[in-house]
Amino acid sequence: MDFFKYHGLGNDYLVLEPNRFTAPPSERAIGNICDRNRGVGADGILWGPIYPPAVSAEEGVVAAVRIFNPDGSEAEMSGNGLRIFAWHLWNRGLVQSERFDIGVSGRVVRAAIDGKSEGSVSVELGRVRFDSASVPMTGPGREVLREKLTVGGTEWIINGANIGNPHCVVLCGELDATVAQEVGPLIENHPIFPNRTNVQFMSVLSKHRIAIVIWERGAGYTQASGSSSCAAAAVACRLGLCASPVTVEMPGGTLVVELTDDFDAKLTGTVSAVACGNFAPQFLSVLGMAHA
Repeated sequence: MDFFKYHGLGNDYLVLEPNRFTAPPSERAIGNICDRNRGVGADGILWGPIYPPAVSAEEGVVAAVRIFNPDGSEAEMSGNGLRIFAWHLWNRGLVQSERFDIGVSGRVVRAAIDGKSEGSVSVELGRVRFDSASVPMTGPGREVLREKLTVGGTEWIINGANIGNPHCVVLCGELDATVAQEVGPLIENHPIFPNRTNVQFMSVLSKHRIAIVIWERGAGYTQASGSSSCAAAAVACRLGLCASPVTVEMPGGTLVVELTDDFDAKLTGTVSAVACGNFAPQFLSVLGMAHA
């Protein structure tokens, strides 16, 4: 099969296995594959399993994966993408243990198959950091909490976070998908974020529950996001608005984020298989790809 399609709460990815092709897809090919009108359609591509993993020195790392956004850029991290990739490895019989490590962007992520029948998968994504150098953000070194940022003629209260990729969590009262779609790209590309950023508009619902709408860097408005859930939950806890565990509500569904006192994040939710198939020869030609 050329591709395997899954979604985590409507956040959909295509897995392309490297042994099937002569080379990874180009930036243009990724855009064509992810196009919902002229391609298969997806919020991103997972290129893996890669053997040997770049972090093969680490015990327990079974394989590595590269994550690509629909615009062809490579993402450092994706919580839902990693949960989907973990389920793919399990579903394909490429791992035997229900606990295993995955390599991504030179890091190691611990995955666990929590529910074999219902597709519940958790990943330990590491520590959430709030300092401006880690996010990264321009300006003096500081913890980026409750800062004011004027975008689109409106002043917003923002918080910076990094969990392997950059995030900007915007405090809101009521959530509006239209605002995320209009203001999200302005914040994503604001000069204060030299590597661009993912954006979450967050409303706190209770001590253990928040709601977010998401604008993803390189992908746009998405139904759900795992790393966004972790970043938003961590900001809510850091501000004293919530306590772990935090259930994160999104248009696509809910994820659960557990945080240690040091803000190490564990993400849990379901994964659903959608389809698998082959690219038509004509489409392969358009992509500039060839089978191995």
